[in-house]
Amino acid sequence: MITRFGSLLLLVYALGFVLFAFTLGRPARADAAGTDAAVVLTGGPGRIEHAIDVLKQHRAQRLLVAGADPSVTKPDLARRISGSKKWLACCVDLGSESVDTRSNAEEAARWLAKHQYRSVRLITNDWHMRRARYEFEKVLGRKYELETDAVRTEPSFLTLFGEYNKYLLRRLAVWADV
Repeated sequence: MITRFGSLLLLVYALGFVLFAFTLGRPARADAAGTDAAVVLTGGPGRIEHAIDVLKQHRAQRLLVAGADPSVTKPDLARRISGSKKWLACCVDLGSESVDTRSNAEEAARWLAKHQYRSVRLITNDWHMRRARYEFEKVLGRKYELETDAVRTEPSFLTLFGEYNKYLLRRLAVWADV
């Protein structure tokens, strides 16, 4: 009986992982409405570049780079991302208060409230979007309209496995508190 129950749990876990892997976050639709602001979470290739493109396309008025290393400056980013100097000067804030996805959401909430924004575009990698959206929805509640915009990647099995476990553990912790 215990073996069967353990096997059932393992099967449910494996099916959940497969579902997670095949339903990664997607880029925002081309016809998606613009937002007041955008928040990009650091830590993955292409994220900041995509966020600057969102500004250039006027899909957001201002950008918060959440979780930036305190030593990173706008001139550093301008050297790394061609054509971004103008946008970095006018429309980008570097946030260095956060260290993980949860604190990214908390930092973004303070920034959004300070600027009195009502809508926000969340930018992160496709494999990270589900957990990021979960954390942002938990912190922001229904106070802001949240649009997700995932940067496409080709994550490794280990990346997906680790992200799935983090997401699952967070959800189980919340469920256990109920």
